[in-house]
Amino acid sequence: MASQVETRPRSAATQIVGGLIRRARAAQQIYARYSQEQLDETVTAAGWAIMEPTRNRMLAEVAVKDTGLGNVADKVTKNHRKTLGLLRDLQGAISTGELAEYPEKGIVEIARPVGVVAAVVPSTNPGATPANNIINALKCGNAIILSPSPKGYSTSALLLEYIHAELRRVGAPADLVQMLPHPATRELSTELMKQADLVVVTGSQNNVRAAYSSGTPALGVGAGNVAVIVDDSADCADAAGKIMCSKIFDNATSCSSENSIIIHTKVYDAMLASLAKEGGVLLTPAEKTTLQKAMFPGGRLSPAITAQSVSRICAMAGLTRPELINAKCLMVEETGTGSDYPFSGEKLSPVLTVYRAKDFDHAFDLMRGIYDYMGDGHSCGIYSEDELHIQRLGHEMTVCRVIVKQAHAIANGGSFDNGLPFSLTMGCGTWGGNSFSDNLNYKHFMNITRIVRVIPPREPAPNEIFGEYRKKYGV
Repeated sequence: MASQVETRPRSAATQIVGGLIRRARAAQQIYARYSQEQLDETVTAAGWAIMEPTRNRMLAEVAVKDTGLGNVADKVTKNHRKTLGLLRDLQGAISTGELAEYPEKGIVEIARPVGVVAAVVPSTNPGATPANNIINALKCGNAIILSPSPKGYSTSALLLEYIHAELRRVGAPADLVQMLPHPATRELSTELMKQADLVVVTGSQNNVRAAYSSGTPALGVGAGNVAVIVDDSADCADAAGKIMCSKIFDNATSCSSENSIIIHTKVYDAMLASLAKEGGVLLTPAEKTTLQKAMFPGGRLSPAITAQSVSRICAMAGLTRPELINAKCLMVEETGTGSDYPFSGEKLSPVLTVYRAKDFDHAFDLMRGIYDYMGDGHSCGIYSEDELHIQRLGHEMTVCRVIVKQAHAIANGGSFDNGLPFSLTMGCGTWGGNSFSDNLNYKHFMNITRIVRVIPPREPAPNEIFGEYRKKYGV
């Protein structure tokens, strides 16, 4: 009797995702043969899909309406600025064919696509983040399939409508850019991560962990919880203006938004006064307790607070002082760090924690305590004229970026006046449980093939390697 092989019916999620993947692979096989000029034109088309002013505003309005997060004006700015900066970074970048030749090593490097990218994108940036991922993927000859958050689904769907219109304009296959069907369930997202060639995840740590356990190579990010030191040599007016601009942008949806500032005691009062001029209002101890109950029920940040305006946060918390309701940012004083001090964690809202440090060593220790609790690996900032203090953060803090005298949320993801790549996805290195430590960029969306030829051998004599060591230790 012939042996019988047990077969299991394929789940609906497997079949649905499998269909998307097949279409993506067929489109990508065509697209992989595009010249650099053709790739770059396609990238420009995808960028115009979100940057065209009418479309940009529509995306921002839909995002705020359907997610309830952030505000329209800042999302318009974010969509424009992040996309324009990314397109600037990609100008002239080689992403197909020969990348480099090293005759002395006998090596030629060739850029190759990774294939089909699965991009899991958050509700906080449902337009800018997927656009960034799409453009990077297309730059390197890939197809991409989005897994949007439920709240951000409508924004991603509208973005794809705009992108498909531009792909048709340049004659590129529409199936290069797809998304999961509605509703984009966790089961569908998990299946997409399994079947794709590369997973890129921006958002919750649950999604990041799911990507890492999918069996597919994954690029995920760590948690943010930015702390900034204001040293005794700082220009308080300059620091306050930049911190407040960054903190309140899009109601603090960014993981790079300042959550705590650690102020040297010599400039503490001056800095608080400067922050007050910029629209920050300090809560009384009783008001802080009231806010804490609303923000951290059970010790965890309430999603209802995320990316809301100050007036709405006050209404939810029951804070009635007119100065608070009309503030741009709420400020609370804190002394400790860790789970017993929830204001030392990430707040994703226009609420800023303020610490007083007796000297720089104390400021460093407070910052270390904050990152021991949350945000390790991500980034920190400093306002100081003391280069030794700046260098100490770079050499001793377990972060991948030290932002010096800049509005953190704007500078950290790339800015026109610093050298970081424009990105909405920040790698946090091994400190944050990630496999990369730079800003996600197009280089993460390519494979590199190396042609290796014979070169004249250079084999050292053992004494070249061990001579000094043996002499020193008499071996």
